[in-house]
Amino acid sequence: MDSVVCDEMLKHTNVCQQYPASTPRFQWLAKYRSKLTPTRGSMKSLTSKGESLSKSSHTRKTERSQTAERRGPPAEHKSGGNGGPDSPGRVARVLLEDRNDLPPPSIHTYSCNKAQMLSLPQFGLRDNLIRCELQKSEAAYTNLEDFSFFLGTYNVNGQTPKERLGRWLASTPDPPDVYFVGFQELDLSKEAFIFNDTPKESEWINAVMEGLHPDAKYAFVKHVRLVGIMLLCFVKTEHAEHIHEVEAETVGTGIMGRMGNKGGVAIRFRFHNSDICVVNSHLAAHIEEYERRNQDYREICSRMQFHQQDPDLPPLTILKHSIVLWLGDLNYRISNLDVDQVKDLISKKDFEALHAYDQLKRQIDEEAVFVGFTEGDIDFQPTYKYDTGSSQWDSSEKCRVPAWCDRILWRGQNIRQLHYTSHMALKTSDHKPVSSLLEIGIKVVDEEKQKRIFEEIVRNMDRWENECIPSVSLSQREFHFKDVKFMQHRAETLTIHNDGQVPCQFEFIQKLDEPAYCKAWLTANPHKGFLAQGASVDVDLEVFVNRFTAPELNSGRQQIEDILVLHLDRGKDYFISVMGNYLPSCFGTSINALCHLREPIQAMPLDTIQKLVSAVSAGQELSSSPVAEPPRDTPKEICMMVEHLYRNASKQEDLFQQPGLRSEFEEIRDCLDTGEPDSIPGSNHSVAEALLLFLDALPEPVVPYHYYRQCLDCCSDYSQCKQVIDMLPQCHKNVFMSLTEFLRGLLKHSAHNRLDVNILATIFAALMLRSPAKQDLGQKRKTQEFYQHFLTQDLDL
Repeated sequence: MDSVVCDEMLKHTNVCQQYPASTPRFQWLAKYRSKLTPTRGSMKSLTSKGESLSKSSHTRKTERSQTAERRGPPAEHKSGGNGGPDSPGRVARVLLEDRNDLPPPSIHTYSCNKAQMLSLPQFGLRDNLIRCELQKSEAAYTNLEDFSFFLGTYNVNGQTPKERLGRWLASTPDPPDVYFVGFQELDLSKEAFIFNDTPKESEWINAVMEGLHPDAKYAFVKHVRLVGIMLLCFVKTEHAEHIHEVEAETVGTGIMGRMGNKGGVAIRFRFHNSDICVVNSHLAAHIEEYERRNQDYREICSRMQFHQQDPDLPPLTILKHSIVLWLGDLNYRISNLDVDQVKDLISKKDFEALHAYDQLKRQIDEEAVFVGFTEGDIDFQPTYKYDTGSSQWDSSEKCRVPAWCDRILWRGQNIRQLHYTSHMALKTSDHKPVSSLLEIGIKVVDEEKQKRIFEEIVRNMDRWENECIPSVSLSQREFHFKDVKFMQHRAETLTIHNDGQVPCQFEFIQKLDEPAYCKAWLTANPHKGFLAQGASVDVDLEVFVNRFTAPELNSGRQQIEDILVLHLDRGKDYFISVMGNYLPSCFGTSINALCHLREPIQAMPLDTIQKLVSAVSAGQELSSSPVAEPPRDTPKEICMMVEHLYRNASKQEDLFQQPGLRSEFEEIRDCLDTGEPDSIPGSNHSVAEALLLFLDALPEPVVPYHYYRQCLDCCSDYSQCKQVIDMLPQCHKNVFMSLTEFLRGLLKHSAHNRLDVNILATIFAALMLRSPAKQDLGQKRKTQEFYQHFLTQDLDL
């Protein structure tokens, strides 16, 4: 492939630009559409197969704003899902996603027979009946044709391209039909980590373009980046018109689920009539952290959501696609062998024996991760860790045990792997790149056959529509969630069975004068869909209390109570009751209220807590409060976490940069809320993350909202900054000073914990000095500048 300038290449070969949506291909469908009266949407679901759907970004933004309204105030650190896939070098925020704002991870991933339940746009029952019948008859009008997919993954260790990539990307005799190329650790600089901006993006894109197979011409489809994790997609130009419904999303799994130094990026699309999702991930590091890698995988699967063109439709998750291709630095290591034993097996090329000690193999065998995925036989030596610039094993003091960190797996039918190998000749990084060539059977539409089936379905429409009124039966009408806790995922299953004589369309609908179909702590997944006659679907009713909903529940102004209305198109409504109780938590309780609580919050009578929290929220005088003792200077929960970290984690490497385990967070939360056990459980990383989540959940931040503008205005003048802090309510000022003293102490051990002022100022300014509205990049820089003064200069106020 000819060398081109990156920006020009993206401009001229973008599939979405080359094959505009206005080019009709299935004329008989257009003729049918013209005879119909437009309904709530339009018949866009039946438009050209060559039509690109990436123009739906405006719709996605609209849906996200609606979701934000339902879930709570806008998350000031949540970025757009594409992470700038069409604008290399785009500046974004590093705190990329707030897992508190998102639907919680499901206990299991929803899937079903497409012929039984389809997520369909609301184009009216007639159109959905047609789609349903077409879907059931798909095998009659599609043929499987094989296409070759080249998948490549390379952790480049922050390096710039120093070698031509053709030895990796053009290593197959014949040019592949489709390329997916993934990178990790694209840029390891502090600037990339903090602002998600790097010049290395365009450098590596150019290197890839120059390295594609020279015997074919390729069109650019999409690219997406999250800090150092990047995924590129190219197709042969003759296939470009058959790529449509292209979407890209990102999920950060770093600390608090926001930091993008670890996580995943994905591109999904339809190729002919097959739906495909490709994921590139960089999971948690260190040999002993396989449980955190498992957690990262589950977070990516549950939180990666592709918003559909119709804003009323529920988003698609990764595993709802019929074909899933997963690549990346998964970071699973070889355990229970020392470095000499591993190298001895490598020297004998006994990769089968060595693979028995591979953590990923063991976790897959235990069905902890990648259930239903396949990985080809590994007959190449481990791809990590080498001395940079060579093919010699790590000779540093740490002398890392070699490992197959870089992997490629797939899930789906009609997939055959033609090769799976590493590329030892490339020496830029301490990893070696890996590639896999897959032959995938893609469903290609026979237009004439589809037309005949379509016309037969249309002829039967009147009889189907008028035959019967739709009806369903429900597995139960009442659900009870006992003892719900902060950030604890709870789920119950509602089974909807179509016991009527015709297919039916269902949807949970809004009640009168309410902004959404359910309360913000509740989700029905899926909340709408289409059921064939005699079919059933399981709907997960999920309860998850986050930072937006906890304050109202802590104060007693809301309870775990709601009524869901399930509506059938042309049928009746069904009412489902959701009840339960919430256990008050220090998470989501104000600083002032916590200072007045001498005992753990769950050790006090519920009505006492609610009266106190309500009085503090209303700014009332607390002299007549049931809690009559003088308030504490600082909430005991903050003191416990800070003292624990100062005593145990001052020299902890990557503190506040590496996430903890969700299970350990739950133990820490229960300890703070109940007072048992006496000492805080969990790893240092879990306690550090709990402290950040605690600050993030405060209804009023450490620096109250009404001081935010003053802080921005005086950010360059430290003396004025100190004056603002001196005006804070005493309990807020005490917390500010306590946390700042603690962080200054950590910086004294930076040689061990690898913390620096920029990292701490970025993380803590975003939490202690939160914006009352969405924060732009300039405001973010000002809050960092404001707080950085206190970490570097004399702290006396």
